[in-house]
Amino acid sequence: MGMMRFGVPASGPMDRLAHAAGQVALGRPMGGTAIEISMGGLELVCESGEVTLSVAGGDFQVRHAGACAPSWCVRTLRASEVLSIRPGRWGSWAYLAFAGDLDCQRWAGHSATHAASGLGGGMLAAGAAVVVRGAQVLEDREGELPVPALAHARSLAHVVPGPQTAHFGADVMATFLREPFAVTAACDRMGMRLAGPALPLTGALSIPSEPIVRGSIQVAGDGVATLLLADHQTTGGYPKIATLVSSDIDGVAQLRPHERLSFQPVSAQEAVRLARAHAQARQQYLAGIALPRGTLNERLMRENLICGVVFCHAPSAP
Repeated sequence: MGMMRFGVPASGPMDRLAHAAGQVALGRPMGGTAIEISMGGLELVCESGEVTLSVAGGDFQVRHAGACAPSWCVRTLRASEVLSIRPGRWGSWAYLAFAGDLDCQRWAGHSATHAASGLGGGMLAAGAAVVVRGAQVLEDREGELPVPALAHARSLAHVVPGPQTAHFGADVMATFLREPFAVTAACDRMGMRLAGPALPLTGALSIPSEPIVRGSIQVAGDGVATLLLADHQTTGGYPKIATLVSSDIDGVAQLRPHERLSFQPVSAQEAVRLARAHAQARQQYLAGIALPRGTLNERLMRENLICGVVFCHAPSAP
């Protein structure tokens, strides 16, 4: 954060809620270092030691020690066990966090990786070693994590029109807000190009470059819209037809290629209301999963597993 004036975007997780959920479920700070997993998946073998970890984000197929696990969960990985995370029914990004500190590089005071340059914590490759220092086993946090509605992929996103609506005719704006678009295969951490009706421009390349934020929808000279995401460039000169409300960005980032996306316009005041409501729901969810569940014995004692008489023989006559 705070580096845009030097041409450096904030980067960080594509799905900020899922990343935060994985951290707080382990009792760690929300901004901690985790591994971001794309639809390419990930497989890890625990070579030594043991550590509790969490998986959150999308609906990925998780296998731990040869058995299926919930896609949002807290587990403990032990020596010789294998953890596999593969794409499931929906979602493009998942997060793997550890009860310990990942040994990785830091740049500009943070481990977040800018994918295009490789600056930051770094990209994982086959055969790479992942070292967790101060690894802990947290039996009282193991189990399945609830998946809130606000964590799902969003096919309808709220947008505030502008700031360069003057470069689009009224009919073009109406088309943008009426017709659905589709995510193309040209999508990565920097942004996603959208397939749909052309959005012709007036004076397309005549505006000076200006700051860009995550969620900006810019339209190039070919009339194709691009939604900018975590690793977006910090300035640009293409007109921006609209900006996503911040609370919808994570859900839109979870869309996969060929999935549909439509836009609903809101005023700036309504955008603030939506963002505040989302922030409150997010805070309540994270506070709920941040609490330890207790050890297995403690959980069994809390449950009323045996209650009352379930069967009784009639007494025998004297």
